[in-house]
This record gives sequence, structure tokens and C-alpha cells, in this order.
Amino acid sequence: MNMKTWTPRAAEIERNWYVVDAEGQTLGRLATKIATTLLGKGKPTYADHMDTGDFVIVINAEKLVVTGDRLLSKKYHSHSGHPGGHKEEVLGDLIQRKPTEAIRRAVKGMLPKTKLANAQITKLKIYAGPDHPHAPQQPKPLA
Repeated sequence: MNMKTWTPRAAEIERNWYVVDAEGQTLGRLATKIATTLLGKGKPTYADHMDTGDFVIVINAEKLVVTGDRLLSKKYHSHSGHPGGHKEEVLGDLIQRKPTEAIRRAVKGMLPKTKLANAQITKLKIYAGPDHPHAPQQPKPLA
């Protein structure tokens, strides 16, 4: 019996648009759903070496819920590369300053650390309020 491995071609990949309302949802649980959709793992055409995922629009990012004491204990670090260039920011301050960045960082941490993840994170569109400019794409709600 001759079994061949099937891999999708770039022209065969169907991209859907999904919209997620982040109001009242937990950050980590929401991020896992979004990351799975961006990777395309729910599709029968999933291939880990190709970008087979869908587009995800997140609205109401400012109304996100964080459980426990993570608003004060979760810290994000960055370094400019210069002496004394270390910056540390608490999740609560990040949500106040830029609520879309908290979701983007949570999802990016769940994607693979490859060049492919850079292409996948571009399919994530996050908006702080309830309005988004992607109505012509006719997004469906993400289950």
C-alpha cells in the first residue's frame, strides 16, 4: 500500500475572518483561543510548517478581565540595549496605557518562536473599543 503525505498548497488555503468580543473574558483563556485560530489548528488542512490560520479581530480590549493578583504581580520586561536601559512594567499599568498590547503580548507568547509566527501575528487585529474597520470582510463570531 502506497501512502503519501498530503500538504496544502498556498492557493488551497482558505482564510476566514473571525471577531471576538473581549468584554468580560479572561486574558489567558482568550489568548489560547486566538492563538489556536491564528495557527489554523482547528482546520483539517493544518500544517505546522505553513501559515494556514485565519484572521482574528478582537474588540473591546479595554474591558478584559484578569484574575487573581496578576494586575500587580505580572511584569513585562524590555531592554533598549544601552546601559541602564532596562524597563519593567506591571500588567495593570500596561492595560491602562495600551489595552491592545496586553492581548497582543499574551497571544505572541503562545505562538512558535519562528519567522512563521511573525506572519501569523499580523493576522491579529485588536481594537480597544467596540468598532472595527473590517466589516467588508464579514467576520463571523469565534466559537
